[in-house]
Amino acid sequence: MTVFFMMGRIVAEKSRFGNIRDIGEDSRVEKKRMEVHIYLTIVAFLAGFIQGLSGFGSVLLSLPLMVLFLDIREAIPLVNLMGVILSVLLIFQLRAHWEWGKIWPLLAGALPGIPVGVYLLKRMDPAHVQIVLGMVLLAYAIYGLLFRLPIGRVVGPWAYFFGFFAGGLGGAVSASGPPVIVYTSLQAWTKHQIKMTLQGFFIVSGLLVGVFHAANGLITDGVIGNFLVSIPTLLAGTWAGSLLYGKFKEEGYRRVMLLLLGALGVFTLARVL
Repeated sequence: MTVFFMMGRIVAEKSRFGNIRDIGEDSRVEKKRMEVHIYLTIVAFLAGFIQGLSGFGSVLLSLPLMVLFLDIREAIPLVNLMGVILSVLLIFQLRAHWEWGKIWPLLAGALPGIPVGVYLLKRMDPAHVQIVLGMVLLAYAIYGLLFRLPIGRVVGPWAYFFGFFAGGLGGAVSASGPPVIVYTSLQAWTKHQIKMTLQGFFIVSGLLVGVFHAANGLITDGVIGNFLVSIPTLLAGTWAGSLLYGKFKEEGYRRVMLLLLGALGVFTLARVL
């Protein structure tokens, strides 16, 4: 009887300490989740702010920050979902300026560019592509700030060329935005037309990428959960950026675009060098 009693106490003690360990592990997991959510809301606000202000930049800004606390396989589909909802919000704000004729040539050029980019991805170091991209963005921004850009002269079939380049970069390094941003900044359009054209391109390309992610099982419950957490500050950032956007006149808006392009060029180079 004594032996059985001692064995029972040992089992009870092991069970008690095991439960304590389980509680401690659960506490650490929950603390880690809360930290991720805090970082995520900060990044979401910044992404919404820069997109609301300029109409671009959320992906190039948020992805490098998110991979600091999320797995890259979770960060990429999450950033894409955030980009889609940002474009939806901005399209709703600027719906009166929607012009399909300005958007579809860019998309038509991007479609054949995507497989070319994927082909290059398999044969080139993505870091080399990003170095070239960063240098081009920085050089373009500096030139545009110091000299007069050929506004209104890059028209017609150039839209297909820039769209093709955008699709190629999207397939190679998931960064299709810069060529489209450069193209729209060279057009004799109002700031509303520029911003709306960017959103039209981004939402179609983002939805296509989202379908690809879902088909390959990348949009998990964790990604959806993080996306829902990010929505409140994403909306707040977009609202704040849009308020500031409304204060810029046409020339001021173009200068903001160039400054952000230069900053993104530096950011891209800093990531890979």
